[in-house]
Amino acid sequence: MIRARWPATLIAVSVLGAACAGPRAASHPDRLTPGVFLDEEPLLAPRGGALRKVFPNGLALTKRSEGWLPHLYEDAARYCSIGYGHLVKRSPCDGGEPAEFLAGLTEARGAELLAVDLALAESAVSAAVTFRLTDAQYAALCDFAYNVGPGNFRRSTLLKVVNAGKLNDLAAQLRRWVKAGGVEQPGLRARREREIELFYEGRAPRLLGPALPPVDIRAGE
Repeated sequence: MIRARWPATLIAVSVLGAACAGPRAASHPDRLTPGVFLDEEPLLAPRGGALRKVFPNGLALTKRSEGWLPHLYEDAARYCSIGYGHLVKRSPCDGGEPAEFLAGLTEARGAELLAVDLALAESAVSAAVTFRLTDAQYAALCDFAYNVGPGNFRRSTLLKVVNAGKLNDLAAQLRRWVKAGGVEQPGLRARREREIELFYEGRAPRLLGPALPPVDIRAGE
C-alpha cells in the first residue's frame, strides 16, 4: 500500500487553522433575532432627555424570553449571536469574532450586554409614549419594542391605544403580535402573555369580543 506523506509544515498549518476556527457555532432556528437589531430607522431622543431604565422584573422578563446561551450560535436568520440574543454580526459565525465571544460569556457579562441592547428599546418607548406609565407597564412595552423593533412599535395600533389611555385594550393588542415570517410562533404567544402579566401586574382585564387579526413582528401593521 502506498501512503501519502504530507509535509510537516502543511500539517502544522492545518492543525493551527482548525484550532483558530474553534468549534462550529450551533444553529438555533427557534431563536429569533431581536427586532431592535433589524430596524434601520433612526432612534428618537427620549422625552425629557434622560433615558428611563427597565426595572429588575422587566429585565428578568426579557432574559427569560430571549433565553441564555453562553457560546456563539446562529439564530433563525443565521446571524452570529451570543448570550441573551446579543447580535455579534449580521452573518454566520466564522471564527473571526472578538476573542471575548469566542471564549464564551459569563452570565454577568451577558446581562451587561443585554442592558446595553435594551437601551435601544428604552429609547423608542421613552420617545413615543406620552401616557404616564408605571415601572411594570414601561418594562412590558420595552420588552415588546425590543422584540418587534422600534419602527414597528411607533407605527402600531398598540401605541395609539396606550397614548389614548385605553389600557384595558392593551392585552388584545399585544396578543396580535404572534407571527414571524408569516407563521404563528408558540414562543411569541408565550412572550406576549408574559408581557401582559407584567403590564397589568397580574391583574389583566377580562377580554370580551372576537380576537383581533394577528400581526407579523417582521412586517408590522
